[in-house]
Parts: sequence; structure tokens; C-alpha cells
Amino acid sequence: MIFDPFWSIEQLSDRFARRELSSVEAVTELTRRIATLDGRLHAFCKIDEDGALARARAADEARARGTSTSPLLGVPLAVKDIFDQAGHGTHAGSNALNNRLPTRSANAVEKLESAGMVAIGRTNMVEFAYGGWGTNPVQGAPCNPWGLDTHVVAGGSSSGSAVAVASGLAPAALGTDTGGSIRTPSAWCGIVGLKTSVGLVGRGGVVPLCPTHDSVGPMARTVRDAALLLEAMLGLDRRDVATWHVPSVRSLATIEDGVKGLRIAMLPERDLAGVEPDIRMLYDRAIADLTALGGQFHKIALPLSISDYLGRGGEIMSVESYALLSAYVDHPDSPVDPIIAERIRRGRDISGPAYYRLLETRRLAQIGFQEAAAEFDAFVAPGSHRSPLPLAEVDESQPPNHFGRLVNYLDLASLVVPVGLTSNGLPAGLQIVVRKFDDALALRIGRTLERERGGLFVPPPGLQLQ
Repeated sequence: MIFDPFWSIEQLSDRFARRELSSVEAVTELTRRIATLDGRLHAFCKIDEDGALARARAADEARARGTSTSPLLGVPLAVKDIFDQAGHGTHAGSNALNNRLPTRSANAVEKLESAGMVAIGRTNMVEFAYGGWGTNPVQGAPCNPWGLDTHVVAGGSSSGSAVAVASGLAPAALGTDTGGSIRTPSAWCGIVGLKTSVGLVGRGGVVPLCPTHDSVGPMARTVRDAALLLEAMLGLDRRDVATWHVPSVRSLATIEDGVKGLRIAMLPERDLAGVEPDIRMLYDRAIADLTALGGQFHKIALPLSISDYLGRGGEIMSVESYALLSAYVDHPDSPVDPIIAERIRRGRDISGPAYYRLLETRRLAQIGFQEAAAEFDAFVAPGSHRSPLPLAEVDESQPPNHFGRLVNYLDLASLVVPVGLTSNGLPAGLQIVVRKFDDALALRIGRTLERERGGLFVPPPGLQLQ
């Protein structure tokens, strides 16, 4: 048996279908790999080897009987520790949340398992998902596989999920995104991550942080894999009213249609001023490639500055997180990391009328953006303005990604794809932002670049096992 831990979902599925590999063999190889490497990577907080092997055997039997044709049948999955899984504790990266033992799994987990996926373990994350650097002094910070020697951070809050996919520990993972929590770790670890439109993928069974901004999305190594995962998670979630009567989105139907004739906006220079030179170069090169393929690029003047979007989104997060999590941070003996607790407690001093004004200001900002972008199909931004840092150099008072919160604040969708390495050997990403429920278009644009370059994901060095 030949097994490559960096195979995509489609490559795995093809080998399963041709009986060159079984799901049991894939799970066995991945759990062996996790046992060997995860002491350094710290991607997982829990591995369910016995349960995963039982589900893998069931997938292999279903394939042998011909009772399932799902392309996800038997494919391993990593689950962020913010999603409920029946019979497993949900901790959301915190020692404070120690009594959540669900009897029912989160909507996204249920849908992916119904499609035949095999959950192999739960991934580490920023405490309560309230941070973008990927640190967690309470339960430990995952290590970016591109910076093992100095423990470079992976980005947050879906840090462990990104590390698992980038390191060849799982071909796919679930993440959540409230202000960049899928996109920043995807950009920094060199993988594909989709911040979906709110309402497209149900959030039932997910520990909430800021319901106005929270979204669920896939993390994978290819754009087509992300589309496969998205299509499996679509549909009504009776625990999330935002999913009711949502229009149908079929991303795979248009994913190979290219970018010819699409009008795509670029950010003005004022909003790119803080971008690291290497990241700017890779951003410009991706735009040049898409232009050569027929995309029509023009600069857009956003109604507000990037810093305005960043700050306004943060205030809403503080109010809603305090309403939801105050019981965990107000106790004098709270085990919550003081930095996270302080972020949450900021919402305590924002009154009801002030919160209403924040929501009204957001509504007006959404209208302003839609008017400014009316002539465009999408716009592009760097996946992050900066490269990740060694853990010891992180300054939690500084934003890790200038281009994260505006997408959630404006109620948009966004895909991050890897576009190369900086001169320091660290990944950079391109962010493709689209209107709500235009997720398929973001995937189509990302897939065009992926196809043109013959693939975008590059395995980190030094992670092959003998």
C-alpha cells in the first residue's frame, strides 16, 4: 500500500473507489502520523482512534456494498474543538467550559458524517475563538508547520485545524470564522479556507462567540476539496434560523468556468500601505495571473478605511461575547486567560442603546459598501497584511490581520488560497471576497488560479515519515 498524507480529498476518494486504499488504512496511517508528529505541532487536543476506525470500517463496508457514492465516503476529518460531537466534551479551547458533554453533534459534523466522513480528532484553538494570532496559554498554542524551529504561530482562532491540514495529519478540517478565524490560519499555514455566508452552513451545536459575525466553513488543501465540503454542509439547520429559506448554492457546477469577463476590484493604495513587501508582491502576481486569464481588475474606493471596519467589528464582538460568556470571565477564580477575559469584559460597559447604534452603523456600512461595489463581481485583498511571528514575539495588542473583520462586519463571504512563500519561507494567501451567498463565485475564482498554476498547496518541509 502506498499512502501519501498530503493527498487531497479527491485523490483519496479516487483511490478508495479503485480499491487501492481503504478508509481503515488511511485512518491507521494518519493516527500513526499524529502520534509521531503532533507532540511538536500540537494540532489536536483529542484523538478518537477507536471511534474513527469503527467509522472507517463502516465506510469501507458501505463502499463494498455499493450503498454510497459520496465522494467524501471514508475521508478523514479534523474537527475544531468548538463543534459539538455526541459523546465528546466541547471545551472551545478553555478550561472554563468543562461541563459541555453533548448528546447531539453540531449540524456541520452531522452533515459531513452523513456524507461518510470519518472524524478522527478534535483540534486545538484560541480560547473561546477570541483571537487571531493562534495563541493559547491555557491549553497550548499549535505550531505552524512552516516554523517548527522557532514555534511560529499558526493564526487563529482555527489554528489546530489549519495545522492539521497543512501538516498532512488530516485532509480536511472544520473551522469557524468571526473575524478572520478561518482565513488568517489558512493564509499563514498555506492552505485553502472558506469563510461562508452566514446562513449557508448551519451553526447549530457550535459554541457561539458573536452570532452577528459567526460562520462555519471548510479548510482543505485544494479549492475543489473546499467546494466538496461546502456542498455536503449546505441545507436547513433547525437550530439556526439564519439557514431557513436560503437560496441554493451549487459551487461545483460552476467551479471550472474561469474568470473571463468578471469585474474584480482591487483595494486602493491607502488600504495596502501596511502590507509586507513580499506579501504585496505575491498579491500583485496573483492579480496578474488572473488578469491574463481574462479577469478585469479595477481599483475600488471603499467607503470606510480598513481600520474603521476593524474597530467597529471588534465592538460588536465584545458586546455579544460578554452577553454569552460573562459567567466564565466574571468569577474571581476564572481559569480564562486574562487577555481573553479582558476582551470579553469590554462588552460589559457598552449599553443597550450603544449596541443598537453599533448595529445601525453596521447596516449603513453594508449599504455603503454594496453601493460602492455595485459594478463588481468580487474584490481581492491579501490573506493577511503580515507573516506569522514566533510565539515569543507575538504582541496581542496588535491585530494579526487587517483584512479579517471587514468581511464579517459587511456580511460577505471570502475564500483564502495560498499564493506562494515569502523570502522568509512562510506562506502568503490571497483573499477573494464576494457578496453574501456568492460563495460559489469565490471558489470559481480561486479554482481558476489553482488550475492555472497546477495546484496551490505546497507541503511544508521536514514532515515526511519513514
